[in-house]
Amino acid sequence: MISVFPKTLIATRFLSRTRPRIHTPKLTAIRTMSSSTQRMFQLKLDPITGNSEWVVIEDNDDGDESFAHNFHQPLLATTSYLDMLNDSPRNTAFRQAIQKTITKPCHVLDIGAGTGLLSMMAARAMGDEGRVTACESYLPMVKLMKKVLRINGMEGRVKVINKRSDELEVGLDIPSRADALVSEILDSELLGEGLIPTLQHAHDNLLVENALTVPYRATTYGQLVESTFLWQLHDLHSIEATVSDGIQLTPPGLDSVLSVKRQQYAMHCNPIQEEIKLLSEPFKIFEFDFWKRPESSGETELCVKATNDGRIHAVVSWWVLQLDREGTIYYSTAPRWISSPTITSPVGWCDHWKQCVWFVPGSGISIFKGEEIHLHATHTETSISYNLDTQVPTSEILNHRCMTGDLQLVLPPERVAIYGDKGWRLSMLKAVQSMLQGRDHPLCLVADDSVFLPLLVAQLSEASHVMSLLPGLKERGLQYLQAAAHANGLSRNCIEVLEKRVKQLTMHDIHQKKVDLLIAEPFYVGHDGMLPWQNLRFWKDRTTLNDILSEDALIIPSKGILRACAISLPDLWKSRCCLSNVEGFDHSVVNATLGACSNLPELEEGPCLPFFVWQCGEFDVLSETFDVMEFDFSKQICLCQGKSQVKFTKTGVCHGFVLWIDWVMDLQNSVVISTGPDRRYWKQGVKLLGTPRTVGPQRSRNVQACSAVLEACFNPLQGELKIILDFL
Repeated sequence: MISVFPKTLIATRFLSRTRPRIHTPKLTAIRTMSSSTQRMFQLKLDPITGNSEWVVIEDNDDGDESFAHNFHQPLLATTSYLDMLNDSPRNTAFRQAIQKTITKPCHVLDIGAGTGLLSMMAARAMGDEGRVTACESYLPMVKLMKKVLRINGMEGRVKVINKRSDELEVGLDIPSRADALVSEILDSELLGEGLIPTLQHAHDNLLVENALTVPYRATTYGQLVESTFLWQLHDLHSIEATVSDGIQLTPPGLDSVLSVKRQQYAMHCNPIQEEIKLLSEPFKIFEFDFWKRPESSGETELCVKATNDGRIHAVVSWWVLQLDREGTIYYSTAPRWISSPTITSPVGWCDHWKQCVWFVPGSGISIFKGEEIHLHATHTETSISYNLDTQVPTSEILNHRCMTGDLQLVLPPERVAIYGDKGWRLSMLKAVQSMLQGRDHPLCLVADDSVFLPLLVAQLSEASHVMSLLPGLKERGLQYLQAAAHANGLSRNCIEVLEKRVKQLTMHDIHQKKVDLLIAEPFYVGHDGMLPWQNLRFWKDRTTLNDILSEDALIIPSKGILRACAISLPDLWKSRCCLSNVEGFDHSVVNATLGACSNLPELEEGPCLPFFVWQCGEFDVLSETFDVMEFDFSKQICLCQGKSQVKFTKTGVCHGFVLWIDWVMDLQNSVVISTGPDRRYWKQGVKLLGTPRTVGPQRSRNVQACSAVLEACFNPLQGELKIILDFL
C-alpha cells in the first residue's frame, strides 16, 4: 500500500481528513527538487508487518521505469479521484460555469489540477489564443495529467507546474498574474483541503484584481438532529454506565480521557435517514466567496427554533456551491431529505463528497418544539466547529483538556462505538474468562492497540501479569492505561507496556517467563481504512512471537474466518467505472492507475477496495453468506486457499462480492465477532465485477447465472487476497 500526505495547508491537491482524496491512513510524502529533475519520496507501508519504506518517484518526462510499472498498477485506487471524475453532475456544472465565465482569451490558473479536466475545459472555452497554467503538487498525478493532456492534444495549450500554489512566482513560473481562477479544492467540510489559505495566497500574489473565478461562492448549511446511532459514535462515558463488565474506559473524573476528536466527520447520512429525527429547519451558517480574498477566521451567532421535541445529538451540515456569478449553476452536497428549487444540478450518491456530522458533547441537549437555542459557529482556515448555548463553554472544555493533559486518548468514532457496544464487550468478557480458567499466574501479552483487553485481563485475574505492545498508541497508550488502571481500582503497575517492536522482543523483555496468553481484538491504530484481511497482522505478529510462547499458550482470537456474499451495489459500481469521455475529454489512460473496477475490458479486473458497505448507496444482498477460508492462529502464518460455491437466494443484478473476517474468540467456537456488512463499525472488502450479472435462485430467461464459484488465495508475504470468480 502506498500513501500520500499533504505538504502544507496550501497544497495544490490538499488531502483532507473529512474528504480524503486518498483514504489510506498514515499519509506521508516528501518532495525535493534539483536543477534537472523533481523527486518525491513516498512512504510504502506493509500492513501485515507494520513496516514501511521510502520509494522514489522522479519526474523525468514520464520515462522512469518505476512509474511506468506503477502506471499499469492501481497506484491511486484508494483515492476518490475516480469517483469524482465519474460524478457527471459535478463535471457538467463545472463545464457550464467555465464556458459561461471564460468567454475570451486570457490567462487561466488551475490550482489542484488533478488530471487536468478543468484546465482543458478552460483551454477549450478560450480557443487557441488563451493560456492555461495547471498547478499540481502531487508528482504521480502530474505524470498522469501529462498523459491525459497528450492524448487530448492539449500539451501545447496547458502548462503544467509541479509545485504548490504558494510556491508559484510571477515572472518565474508564470509570466503575469492570472485573469481567472478555476479550482476544485473542496472537501466534505468545504475547508479541509486548504481552500482559505489557497485563495488568500492566490488573490495576494497570483491573480489580477477582480479576477474571474469558478466556482464563485460556497455556502454551508446545517440542521439539528436526534440520532441514537450518532450518539453512540462518541459518548462512551454515558454508554458505559449501562454495561455490567465492571470496566470503565472513561472513569468518573476522567470522562474525556478517551474520546473522539472534536471536529466534523464526513459521513453519508442518507442511509440512516430513518434513524434521524429532524429537530430544526435547515439554517445557513457561513458564506465563502471565491472572487475575493477570504478571512482566515470567522464566527456567527444563530438562533435556531426547534421544530420537534427531542434531544440534540448532532449538527448535520452540507454545502451548496454556486459556480457562476449570476447564480444559475449550482452543486449541492445536501442529504436526500433536503430539496431546493434553486439547485439545478441535483446529485446522486457519490463518495468524494458527503455530509458532515458534528457531535454535540455528552448525551446531547434536550429541547422542546418551539424552543429556541443559540448556536455559535466558528471557522478557522481549515475547519468549522459549533457550540450550543447550554453546552459546556469552550473555555471549560479547553481547561479540562489541560487537566487531563497527555492522558487524553483520541480514537475514531467507530472504535469508540465498539468499546461501548454491550454485545462486543460481553463477547470479549466470555472469551477472556474462558481463556483464564484453570490458569495460575499466567503471563498475558496483548499484541495490538486494544486498551480494553489489558484492563479486562487485569481485572479478571489480578494474579496474572499483563503486558501490552500498543504498536500504534505507544507512550500515549501507556499513560492512558496507567491512569485507567488506577481509576478502575487496579495497580498502576499491573499493566506493563513493552516499548519495542514485535521482532525485537526477547525473553529478557518478558522477565524470562514465556507467554501463556496471546490476545488481540485485533485492532491496529491507522488500519481503519484498510482491507479486513490486513488485520491479519495479528497472525504475522503471533508467528514472530512464536519462540517466546509457552508450549500450551492460548491464542485469542483462535482463528479468523473469511466470509463473503454476493451483492447488488449499483451506486458504488457506477462510481468505480472505467472512464472514457469526460465532458468531451478522453480519460481512458487513467483507469489502471486510479483503480477502475467496473466496465473493464475482458480479462481485466480491478482491485478489491475497503468500504463501509452500509454507506455505499443502494445495496441488496443476493446470496447466502458463505465461508471462503479459515486462518488458524494456533499455527504460524502461511499461504491459505479456499473455494466455495455461491448460492443465490434472490433475483437481481450482482455487481460484486463483499468479503470480511469473522474473528473466533475462543477454542469452543462459541464467541464470534462478526465484521460483516450488517455491522456498521467495520469496513468490508468489496470486489466489483467488471461486468454485472443478473443472478437468481433458479435459471430463467432473464437470469444469467443461478450459482457461482469463488476461489481465494491469501499471500502472507504481500498481505494480498487474490480472488477468482466463475459464474455457472
